[in-house]
Amino acid sequence: QLTGGVTYTLSLPKPWIEQMNLNPRDSIRVDWRPSGALRLTPLEMLANQEKIITIKADDIPEASIHDHLMGAYLAGADSIRIVHSKPDNRFLQRQIRRFLRNTRGFERMNETESRIDLKCLINAAEMPLIASINRMYSQLTSLTKDIVSVASGQEKNLLGDVDERESEVDALLYLVNRQLSVALDSHLVASALKLTRNQAVEYSNLARSLERMMDHAYQMAQLIEDNNDTIIDQSEQPIAQLIEWQDTLKRLMINIRTRNSNEIEECRQALKKTQQDILNFEDELIGERKLSKQDLLLFRMSESIRRMCAYARDFGEILLNLKLYDEMIVRN
Repeated sequence: QLTGGVTYTLSLPKPWIEQMNLNPRDSIRVDWRPSGALRLTPLEMLANQEKIITIKADDIPEASIHDHLMGAYLAGADSIRIVHSKPDNRFLQRQIRRFLRNTRGFERMNETESRIDLKCLINAAEMPLIASINRMYSQLTSLTKDIVSVASGQEKNLLGDVDERESEVDALLYLVNRQLSVALDSHLVASALKLTRNQAVEYSNLARSLERMMDHAYQMAQLIEDNNDTIIDQSEQPIAQLIEWQDTLKRLMINIRTRNSNEIEECRQALKKTQQDILNFEDELIGERKLSKQDLLLFRMSESIRRMCAYARDFGEILLNLKLYDEMIVRN
């Protein structure tokens, strides 16, 4: 209904008003969506909303306690209540400590003989997804650079903290997936992150690709540590291909911001060529002879690098998806 010549008045359904417990003069947030739809959200409800999950430790397999805690974290729970009947359950305490190490933002708040409360102190809307992705990239590339250095004969202690670096990348992936879950459930979080929900999904895919590459980098680091008497020059295969992968991934990371189609495609083709070079190297390595201990090391490293190239190509494809989504025009 037109009011005063410049404003339209909208009547809201009574059942919705009653369910939201709205009173006269209560504030309502109105969001204008790209589709043309209007979303109405009571501000009071948003300010007081808390997602709580209760886990009854006695009703689930003891070995799955950590999995249930991680599930609650990824689902976007603000508080996790763990109810149990054993005051001195050391296994439960150990799984909670493991959960706190593997996640970001959760802390113990209250604890009794039969209940433990964990609460998230980080607002999902205050941590940009790109910051987590940049940190994952930093840890990944620092590890691969150290692998190249140690493989070529430098100090072995460069790989001394490989477990911590791999664990941090896992924790950052969990954080990104948690933010994605919250953003899909709350348009306010998605708006605060300055991402559409489609973009948030693709950023999660970027993080997943980095985590998969980190898994293979971790395997290579373990191989290098277990074969510390082997030296591979940086110009030799497969280390030369690992350096090519590093350079190409760096260019792709820059394209998260620039999104240059030509450069993204150049990177993907370069990675494809690197994969083929590695396959040729593996064929020559195997041939018709029995593999030595060093040959097996080189083969296993080349396999990991080949898979890292495949994940980096996926990374480039995701960047193209983001670029095309941004360029899409919706017409009625």
